[in-house]
Amino acid sequence: MEQATTATKTGNIFDWQVLRRLMTYVRPYQRIFYFLIFLTIATAALGTLRPFLIQRMVDVSIEQGDMVGVNKMFGLLIVLLVAHTLVSYLQTYFGGWLGQYIVRDIRVDLYRHILDLRLKFFDRTPIGQLVTRNISDVETLSDVFSEGLAAMIGDILQLVFIMAFMFYIDWRLTLVSLSVIPPLLFSTYVFKEKVKKSFQEVRTAVASLNSFVQEHLTGMNVVQIFNNEQREFRKFEKINREHTRANIRSVLYYSIYFPVAEVLAAVGVGLLVWYAAQGQIEGTISKGALIAFIMYNALFFRPIRQIADRFNTLQLGLVSTERLLKLLDSKELIADNGTYTPATLRGDVEFDHVWFAYNEEEWVLRDINFQAQAGQTVAFVGATGAGKTSIINLLSRFYEINRGTIRIDGHDLREYDLKHLRRHIGVVLQDVFLFAGTIRDNITLGNADITDEQIWQAADLVGARRFIERLPGDLGYQVMERGATLSVGQRQLISFVRAMVYQPRIIILDEATSSVDSETEELIQQAIEKLMQGRTSLVIAHRLSTIQKADRIIVLDRGEIKESGTHEELLRLGGYYTQLYQMQYKDALA
Repeated sequence: MEQATTATKTGNIFDWQVLRRLMTYVRPYQRIFYFLIFLTIATAALGTLRPFLIQRMVDVSIEQGDMVGVNKMFGLLIVLLVAHTLVSYLQTYFGGWLGQYIVRDIRVDLYRHILDLRLKFFDRTPIGQLVTRNISDVETLSDVFSEGLAAMIGDILQLVFIMAFMFYIDWRLTLVSLSVIPPLLFSTYVFKEKVKKSFQEVRTAVASLNSFVQEHLTGMNVVQIFNNEQREFRKFEKINREHTRANIRSVLYYSIYFPVAEVLAAVGVGLLVWYAAQGQIEGTISKGALIAFIMYNALFFRPIRQIADRFNTLQLGLVSTERLLKLLDSKELIADNGTYTPATLRGDVEFDHVWFAYNEEEWVLRDINFQAQAGQTVAFVGATGAGKTSIINLLSRFYEINRGTIRIDGHDLREYDLKHLRRHIGVVLQDVFLFAGTIRDNITLGNADITDEQIWQAADLVGARRFIERLPGDLGYQVMERGATLSVGQRQLISFVRAMVYQPRIIILDEATSSVDSETEELIQQAIEKLMQGRTSLVIAHRLSTIQKADRIIVLDRGEIKESGTHEELLRLGGYYTQLYQMQYKDALA
């Protein structure tokens, strides 16, 4: 779970480095951004002219009984209100427009970056946390431009214009009005710090909540099978309470600050009226000046209160930006520096003194050496955790080896263009993942170059046509998330079609028949025999019956190769493989 911090990574309350990084996404929309700045200045200026015009109307036109002047000033005020409304509309629209387009670009960059990350990154990062980054944190950034940065600049400019008009009208009344500013600024600073911390706690709570919900919805069958609903519900309640407390703390700070700001504003108006009344009696302060200052007082305190809120919106956006940049700056990318793209692959595979560890020095594979000639079938057997799956993960470059070399057709794996390499490797895993969509989409994975004819040919090869044709809409049948409406065997057959439709030169089968019934397994075995002709096949299986015809069987134990040979050769050795064989066929051998 993420830990909340009260400062940004540079240790400053306001991280200009993060803001500069964020502003790089504004460059494609510079014209809109500068236009937005212009609108912000215009809104601030137009919003502060009204009290000044009313002061002139009272002190000049009304005092002199000039109705023509009053009518002209009234007309000017109408024009000013219409202009201010129009400019405010444009500022709000373009601020939101800019924010949404920047959010779109950041989300695209972030998702593209996530697609290039190594599987090792996903092994230790909760999916819910990544969902929070890609959706909630990115969405927060739109407020930086629509309600944070531009609006805060507008509020500051409005304060500058208000003070300029106030000093121009009467410097004495200005000083009286500003007498409550020090306590207001102090309360604003305290509020800003408290709300900033509470917002960080809210973001942390949201990430935890997303992670918990995503994980437990995915594993709902496990929760229900073990009657764990109540215990998991209590865990959810605890996380949800933390989320609620964090939000309530921010509400508390708002509920304290805004009444305090209102009271100080009222005190300022009271002092202003008290002082101006004396000036009226003595004839040193005009009626128009008093009216204008009362209006300016209301205008003056509103942006001060809003600036604190805007600043925290900006801070929240920068906190989200910092987290996004941390993810974008992650160096755990799959190195794709290879340029070798042969037109075809023979399929020769060689592991030369390969060592591998998911965590440093905790070796999963130790000094692995073997060769698979083009067209051969090499099978791997061993207990759970022996390192079988790690071998195929390394061949597909899901992970990088620590020592040694892996070669295909005599070339180091890292010399190959990654996409080109994986295009020639077909993988069928034990845990089949299907996306929500049609059977066709799950087979082609959106590749428009694959025709229905190619799909049916691959389906015929693995014996999947019969069950697909029975589905409503056959290839157009809508598969629910993770293939929930299909049987395990049907999902496995679809994964076979998905692998075969690309006509790979190397086939990897990771426990590919362990989850199907005997009849389906027999169909798949017949298809595999045809498919393996002319292709290199690496097979992992617990059922020894599925690999007895393999050209070579490698026995793994604790990441090391213990035995290697054909089925008959390994039985004659009377070692580890023989023990596995006797355990699986003890009833038949009795």
